[in-house]
Amino acid sequence: MIQTGVLATPLVDSPVLGVLGAGSVVVLVILALRRPNRAWLKTVVSRIAGGLGAGYLLTWLIGDVVNVWDIQLTWATRFWFSATLAAIAVAIANFHGTNRWRKLVASAGIALFALTGAAGINSDVGEFPTIGALIGREYSKLELPSPVGGPEAKGPLSRSWQPPAGMPAGGNVGSAIIRGRVSGFHPRAALVYLPSAALVARPPRLPVLVMLSGQPGGPSNMFSSAQLGTIVDDYATHHRGLAPIVVVPDQLGASDQNPMCLDSPLGNAETYLTVDVPAWIRSNLNVAPDRTEWAIGGFSEGGTCAIQLGASHPELFGSILDISGETAPKRGSVADTIRDAFHGSTSAYEAAKPSSLLAAHAPYPDTLAIFEVGANDGRYRPGMEQVAADAHAGGMSVLYFDAPATSHDWRTAQYAIRRALPELYSRWGLNQ
Repeated sequence: MIQTGVLATPLVDSPVLGVLGAGSVVVLVILALRRPNRAWLKTVVSRIAGGLGAGYLLTWLIGDVVNVWDIQLTWATRFWFSATLAAIAVAIANFHGTNRWRKLVASAGIALFALTGAAGINSDVGEFPTIGALIGREYSKLELPSPVGGPEAKGPLSRSWQPPAGMPAGGNVGSAIIRGRVSGFHPRAALVYLPSAALVARPPRLPVLVMLSGQPGGPSNMFSSAQLGTIVDDYATHHRGLAPIVVVPDQLGASDQNPMCLDSPLGNAETYLTVDVPAWIRSNLNVAPDRTEWAIGGFSEGGTCAIQLGASHPELFGSILDISGETAPKRGSVADTIRDAFHGSTSAYEAAKPSSLLAAHAPYPDTLAIFEVGANDGRYRPGMEQVAADAHAGGMSVLYFDAPATSHDWRTAQYAIRRALPELYSRWGLNQ
């Protein structure tokens, strides 16, 4: 089931951060007003300045110099991290020459400041939008729907579909093992969302949305951090239970691996995603057969995969959703990528870039490509604009959107899914 109750309690865009922030300010004031003299005032000022400076320096080194996560840290994240260090520095100063009560307040303050800083950063990047996303979830094995489907719809499904009595109020998410029978690829378990229309005795043939996580990560991130199941399920409730069947396979093999959705010495991930996964979907789920009712999408590394596979396999996917993808498959540096995946061939690497694939397989007379990126994502946005232009030049119908006030984060993914769904619904005839 989609998470409800306490697990659905929001941690982003909720009073949680305001309550923690107010509490932190009160405790910080108490700790700062320890002694009304010049020496203590200098200590407080120096600790705050030192904490802010250290925070800015560390975020600059981690985010800009070393580039640990290959993303550009936002000013909001830098502020929360730096302010947290500054507040903790003031608390630590209260351990020297003070009574037991003040030491206890300082200890509680350190925990509160750290929690507030974490909540502030999470509010910025949106990785844990709910309590359920924070604590994680184990998904039970998917219960496959009835193999007996309803009659083939003539015309848009929204016109012919009548929800039967007893149809579940919401959809369901479960895990499934999709084996690499042809590719030899060794994936982790996939996650599958079935809308309520797929859970009836004679379900209609529904469109398919294959979604891919970023790296590091896995299928569960698309449901916990991107809120994929919740967003699609909410949309389905306003369309008589109709929604795509969403399949999130594992294109990585492990969280710290990245075969880049290619067939290479790193694994035959492309064959897995374009042969094994579609074959399993067709064999086990009541899905529409036409390519125009199949879409592939993803976030970050998964977005790069989506445009790669959508461009090179138009016979499979009629729609593409690229959320904050890159201009080329990437595994470390360009030199590392060419060495590990392309046998040292620069020309093979260039041919695998989305823009090269788009040019090689053009024209695309009936493919919809949706590109979405954070408006503040200075590192990925230029490349997204270029790939979108190349897709348009190749004949695709292109939609390009900026997620307002977001960067390379899960808020962007959440916005993109919400923004893309109406476009896909219209293409699939699911709108009323």
